[in-house]
Amino acid sequence: MSSGKRGPPKHQNKFAWKPNSGVKINETEVGGRFRPFSEITGVCPRCKDQIDWKRKYGKYKSLVEPAKCQKCGKRAVRQAYHNLCSGCAKEHKICAKCCCSVEKIVGRDSSEVEAERKELEEAIKNARERERRTLLRAMNGKKTGTTAPKIADRSREGDIFSANSIEECAETTKQSNGDEEDDDFLCK
Repeated sequence: MSSGKRGPPKHQNKFAWKPNSGVKINETEVGGRFRPFSEITGVCPRCKDQIDWKRKYGKYKSLVEPAKCQKCGKRAVRQAYHNLCSGCAKEHKICAKCCCSVEKIVGRDSSEVEAERKELEEAIKNARERERRTLLRAMNGKKTGTTAPKIADRSREGDIFSANSIEECAETTKQSNGDEEDDDFLCK
């Protein structure tokens, strides 16, 4: 063991370290803008954090070809740093990376994602044209990080209620005589 000083570092870093900061990244390669890394699934939260750290600091090496599963022996492991295929991990209820039995598994299975996608496509197919386009814009908006558009038409907002809020409407109805029952709910 060293006999050097212990404690905090002498100087704090002014900015976070970035891997390959001087190298221009090809956007069409895996990890680029057009081909991002796949979602991490089938692992415990601790292993997910480890894989995220590797991606963040440039240590992540993606798989070139599928690896062998340690349980069934088939070449079915398609994600980097995983030891088990998704079928074996799901069947034995263990983490696909560290092989420890855990209650909470991070990410969704590809069959669940596929089922959800088919359900959404069925809903879009049965919707009206206006709703279909709104849903498609909302789906594309989630990918780019923008907010989803509102479905309701708000061009005629002041036609029914002259008051701007519910509180103002309630006050105007209390102040009115109450003789005309039809006009009480209109707040005019």
